[in-house]
Amino acid sequence: MIKAVLFDVDGTLIDSVDLHARAWQEALAHFGYDVAFEAVRSQIGKGGDQLMPVFVPKDDLERRGQELETYRGDLFKRKYLPHVRPFPQVRDLFERLRADGKAIVLASSGKAEEVKRYMDIARIADLIDASTSSDEVERSKPYGDIFAAALGKAAPARAEEAIVIGDTPYDAQAAGKVGLRTIGVLCGGFPEADLRAAGCSAIFRDPADLLARYEHSPLAE
Repeated sequence: MIKAVLFDVDGTLIDSVDLHARAWQEALAHFGYDVAFEAVRSQIGKGGDQLMPVFVPKDDLERRGQELETYRGDLFKRKYLPHVRPFPQVRDLFERLRADGKAIVLASSGKAEEVKRYMDIARIADLIDASTSSDEVERSKPYGDIFAAALGKAAPARAEEAIVIGDTPYDAQAAGKVGLRTIGVLCGGFPEADLRAAGCSAIFRDPADLLARYEHSPLAE
């Protein structure tokens, strides 16, 4: 029986993947790194600690990595965050989970401040039991630290009684490292084949599709 549901946020509950990719692309360009949008987008789902090394040489990262990440964060909040919107029926899905007695924990690679803002945008702050962010762990996805922390907040639910919902292969990889299954959603833009290859046990279009087929999903086990 599923007792706890651990949600990724960006690309899963809110439509923000392209916005994050543009913010990173713009920030990297500001620091002299010309990176294609699609290359950056393919890395969204990781935290900055795992994304930056893909594009920034190690010596530069040690010297200016924190400055780059701070610049990106400020840019996103100023220019892109006002355009973030929730996917349809996110709150309805959360209400169904609460009616079923399931704990809900957010598990994001974003910063705590961003996660709090997303709760307000999606109108779910009153429906969640806890949240985690990259601020609470040493390593972000695809390492398993964030989901391990989220599972701890879902106690007494054990790994076999919890499930992750995410939109990227990094969610499934991170979840698998701590013994959690993953439901994949396609609304973040990653191909279904990539999600299945990473370990997703079921695939839905978006939160609305998951709600519509709730009784036939792993959530109803």
